[in-house]
Amino acid sequence: MDSKNRTETKTLKVGDVAPDFTLKTAEKKDWHLSDFRGKKNVVLAFVPYAFSGTCSAQLPSYEAELSRFNDFDTEVVSISMDSTFALDAWEKSMHTTFPLLSDFYPQGQVVDAYGVRHPAGMAERALFVIDKEGVIRYIEVTHVPGVLPDNEDLFEALRKL
Repeated sequence: MDSKNRTETKTLKVGDVAPDFTLKTAEKKDWHLSDFRGKKNVVLAFVPYAFSGTCSAQLPSYEAELSRFNDFDTEVVSISMDSTFALDAWEKSMHTTFPLLSDFYPQGQVVDAYGVRHPAGMAERALFVIDKEGVIRYIEVTHVPGVLPDNEDLFEALRKL
C-alpha cells in the first residue's frame, strides 16, 4: 500500500459498518446516512476547506460525473468542518447539486468518527465508498491536502459492489 492510499484509518477499515450520522446541508436541512441504507451506495468525500483551490477543483469533478455515479446507484456528498453559511456560498459559486455537509457543530464529530482529522485540525482529504448495506468498501486518504484523488479509483470501487 503506498503513502497516498490506504484501506484503513485510525478507527475504521474496509469491511467495517460505516458510523451513522446526521449533518446539516448547506441549506440547513438534516442529511442522515441511515436514509440510504438498503437504497443506495454512498460516497463520502471529506475535504479540508471550502473555497480552497484543490477542494474547488475536486467537487466540480464529481458534479461533472454525477450521471456516472447515478449509473452505480450512488449518492455523492461532501463533508467539511465549514459552517453551513460558508458551504451555501461555496455551493452557489461552484454550481454543485449534490449535498455539501457541515461538520461544524460540534466541530468535527463525523471527521473524528471516521478517523480523518488532519494533524492541523481540519479534515483530511478522504474518500469512503459505503455499500447499500452500510459497509465501507473503499477508503482513500490523501495526506497531502493539495493532492486530488483520482475519480477512476472511485468508479473502480463502485464496479466491485
